[in-house]
Amino acid sequence: MELALEQIILNPGQQLLLKELNWAKFEAILSELGESRASRLSYSNGVLEIMVPLPEHEKDKEIIGDIIKILLDALNIDFETLGSTTFKNKLMNQAVEPDACFYIENYQAVIGKKRLNLESDPPPDLAIEIDITSRTRLDNYRLLGVPELWRYTQNSLEINVLREGEYIESLNSPNFTNIPIIELINQAVEQSQHIGRSEAMRNFKNWIKENLDNNLT
Repeated sequence: MELALEQIILNPGQQLLLKELNWAKFEAILSELGESRASRLSYSNGVLEIMVPLPEHEKDKEIIGDIIKILLDALNIDFETLGSTTFKNKLMNQAVEPDACFYIENYQAVIGKKRLNLESDPPPDLAIEIDITSRTRLDNYRLLGVPELWRYTQNSLEINVLREGEYIESLNSPNFTNIPIIELINQAVEQSQHIGRSEAMRNFKNWIKENLDNNLT
């Protein structure tokens, strides 16, 4: 007996693994689930993971995403953000939905695009994963060629940089050189849990004024 997707209930924080799915079945499931959903998907060589984020997952994602946008604007760097877009490459049998992603160096390649195919479009320059309930599958991003992947887990940011086809953990971000991004992200997320998001973001903007504005003028 086959189960329909609408018969499966996943609570926040839960995962569902489906194996031995070919690309056509994956595409059919992706279409059936639609775009207006809370779940996140990753697909690799026939294995599909469906995960429903916890509320704190979404809060951390929004704070980190806002920090990146504020920082890019302060540095006068053009960018495009595509949120949790589905990135897929049929030839590599890989697909993944980051919690957030940014096109920075390649921003012009995706202006005006709502759907991307990594067989022809470039991967995002920076992808963000909030790892509260599941282990991010680094292979998805590695095989899709994402140059920089941030994982926020256990109240700490981890930066992975693609070097010669493998991810190397780094203390610095190639997209934000000479900026203590790990310290800033960790501090802002922690502060948001104690003094609230608004105050934490004001503190971050004050850091920009004190440390960046004078250097840009």
